[in-house]
Amino acid sequence: MESIVIIGAGHSAVEAALTLRKKGWEHDICILSQESALPYQRPQLSKGYIDGSVLEEKLALKQRELYNKNNIEIKLGTKAIKINRSRRIIETSKNENIPYSHLIIATGTRPRPLTISGSHLLDVNYLRSLDDAKKIKSKLAAGRRLLVIGAGYIGLELAASATKLNCKVTVVEAEERVLARVTSEVVSTFYQNLHRAHGVEIKLNTNIQTIHKVSSGFEAIMSDATTIEFDTIVVGIGVLPNTQLAEESGLVCSNGIVVNERAQTSDPLIYAIGDCSNHPNEFYQKQIRLESIPNALEQARVAAANICGSPSSYNSIPWFWSNQYNVKLQTVGLSEGYEEIVVRGTPADNVFCVFYLKDKRLIAMDAINSSADFLKAKTHILNKNTITTAQLTETTKAWFEPV
Repeated sequence: MESIVIIGAGHSAVEAALTLRKKGWEHDICILSQESALPYQRPQLSKGYIDGSVLEEKLALKQRELYNKNNIEIKLGTKAIKINRSRRIIETSKNENIPYSHLIIATGTRPRPLTISGSHLLDVNYLRSLDDAKKIKSKLAAGRRLLVIGAGYIGLELAASATKLNCKVTVVEAEERVLARVTSEVVSTFYQNLHRAHGVEIKLNTNIQTIHKVSSGFEAIMSDATTIEFDTIVVGIGVLPNTQLAEESGLVCSNGIVVNERAQTSDPLIYAIGDCSNHPNEFYQKQIRLESIPNALEQARVAAANICGSPSSYNSIPWFWSNQYNVKLQTVGLSEGYEEIVVRGTPADNVFCVFYLKDKRLIAMDAINSSADFLKAKTHILNKNTITTAQLTETTKAWFEPV
């Protein structure tokens, strides 16, 4: 019997199911979701949903009617507990055995846990699901003290959202600057200044050591011997790919589920897409695991096309975005290994770009409130065009034109 089971219900799972129908798949499609809500937009959880500008009913990726129209079954509150590759069935938490001819794993990631003394004294919060966001939102109000551990995208977006609610926010980061793992010092400094201008306290080069309960809430003892009193804590210190099912079934895993350019795992009948997959990238000549919606959507389309007999390969340039306050950051490419950076524009004006070059080629760019430059950079990087510093710094013309 021909049937497709998709484990997970994020952006990639929904995109895969709908693309399968568009490509002509006429047999059963079943999505397994551990959650009780229909698949929803996760990026808004740290932004619009927390600050109240996006209502819960607006989070759904698609309405129930569309799934019904496309004959896509969604089993909510159902966890896949075992992949039986020899029998080609998925065993679920509801004692079901669901057969598959092709399987798509879209299990995403889980938060890296905080392990410190005293963390048992309170319910440490992580922001990954709608239920997480609901819980955090219920604890935020004017005057409440929020402690955010980790100054990555999630931590900073949450800090920005909480300030809109007039919370008192402190962000603690173990590295010497915010966003240290993903961008240059120029962009890090810009965001540090931006958040401080909105009243956020940022403590760098600092780790949380222990937590104590005090009469006014909780107190965190930091590695620099300072203390921070707070009412609510949210931890955003990275994520781990959900590979347990894949590993237990014998699929090759290494920082994610290893796939080829067609999104196939070491079992050709099983595909892995989205944040949980580790895929080859032709441009950067290495395996990459990405945590981004564009990557999830594109991999989903590639997997669906190959299942339907239309050969397709994944070879997209990574791109990401982040909204904080009135600032939109758009990043294209991976800056790791850059040899030179060029700044075009003025950070103080909240409109500028940072270009990352290697061997006179553009490998990545951060665009702050500059969408046109972002779009041009995507084309430049994909085409592997050479570019000069003069082209980037000449302010009388667009940077992508010859000097």
